[in-house]
Amino acid sequence: MSCWETIADYSLRSVGIGERLLPKENFTLCQQVVLIGSGMIWNVYFGVIALVSGFFLATAVALGKASANPLARKLSEWFIFVFRGSPLFIQFFFAYFAFLSLKSVSPIFDPFTAAWLGAAIVLFLNTAAYSGEIFYGALLSIPKGDMEAADAYGFAGWTKFRKITWPTMLRLAWPAYTNEAIFLFHATTLVYLSGFPAWRQKGDALYYASYFADKTFNPFVPYPILAAYFVLVTLVIISLFGLMNRRLNRHLPQDVRGRIKLRMNLMR
Repeated sequence: MSCWETIADYSLRSVGIGERLLPKENFTLCQQVVLIGSGMIWNVYFGVIALVSGFFLATAVALGKASANPLARKLSEWFIFVFRGSPLFIQFFFAYFAFLSLKSVSPIFDPFTAAWLGAAIVLFLNTAAYSGEIFYGALLSIPKGDMEAADAYGFAGWTKFRKITWPTMLRLAWPAYTNEAIFLFHATTLVYLSGFPAWRQKGDALYYASYFADKTFNPFVPYPILAAYFVLVTLVIISLFGLMNRRLNRHLPQDVRGRIKLRMNLMR
């Protein structure tokens, strides 16, 4: 089988398109690159879904924690405390068994026990908690002069938040939020190790890397390929978030614009 045939047969296998059976012997480098790359579709899916949806919840959580309303403040504080205070791996298992129990109550909860929905919800809540704390810190760091200038111009309520508070919060939080986005995509590998089954038994990138490592008894080929894919995803994230960072700081002189610095988290 040529490499082009391998790409045609296996490039979309993780989403149920193409050859159903995995190679059993005579594994080629092309097969490993293509299949692990196919599994990256699911990792990108989990990361994008959790990041986009978690961004809006994180903003609400940050505003709730900074609110003068004691109920909103306590709810936000406990939400952040629970999801930041417990390991993500444990959250996966707890959520899976919770959804499994609800599944016996009503069939409406059936999709929640699958990875495409259940695992995405866990990642969404987890990143919302971490990002909410980042945004909350940025809210506290907004210069008082900016808020006083907004009051002087007659801004109030939603207009003040949309034009002054929210853009300034994002500008201050964006470098730290970029690192959270990178770590979120790395954390998607934990979905394979959690209790959530893959959609139609089509796994993510770690699933295929583990498959080749088990079959060839050589982990020094599939796992570096997996790492290379995540390095590429990380570079894409840095580039996209860097563009957004320049957009947020477009009003500042070139020499004083903050640059995004990559700080990898060793532990969650």
